[in-house]
Amino acid sequence: MTSEQRRIQPRKQPRQVRAELTRQRILAAAAHIFAEYGYAAGTTNRIAERARISIGSLYQYYPNKDAILAELLTRHLDGDRATATLRGYKKSPESLETIIREFVRAVIDNHLDDPELLRIMIEQAPRSAELMERVTRVEWEMITDLRELFDAHPEVRVQDKDTAARLVSSTVEMTVHQLIAAPGSIDTTRLENELVAMITGYLRA
Repeated sequence: MTSEQRRIQPRKQPRQVRAELTRQRILAAAAHIFAEYGYAAGTTNRIAERARISIGSLYQYYPNKDAILAELLTRHLDGDRATATLRGYKKSPESLETIIREFVRAVIDNHLDDPELLRIMIEQAPRSAELMERVTRVEWEMITDLRELFDAHPEVRVQDKDTAARLVSSTVEMTVHQLIAAPGSIDTTRLENELVAMITGYLRA
């Protein structure tokens, strides 16, 4: 393990219910603090105060706020619902529009829990090799599932399905992130409808 990896690794893996509850309190408090104050001002002292624990107790679990943010991002990746949605439609007789709509909706839902925190996680989370490997793995799982869907669905007429899978994955993820996580609000139903229309039109061409 490199020094950079050690810097963002949790110090303590809870083995008892009480310890796990403490860690959950730290993560929940950090999510609120980062979203409220931003990452620079979201200090471990503020996180400990919000979690109602001592700063010493916090450091038993995490060496610094980078490690806390890295775990929040890891949990966000592990909770991805879009890939699971695609896998549920691999052999489905549903229309292409229905499948793409469910996929887009799942990506939007992934970004709605706390848009400001999501922006901080994506833009400011420490980039360890391990974490970037996980991000890449999630991205390629989505691309692979999209490619398999495009191969199997009779409505998909686009010729280059490899490029199409990468394009659809990045377009949906980046568009949803930019429009939901950025300051300001957008009507998610309108966003969903426009993305579905754009993607299904492209795939059927």
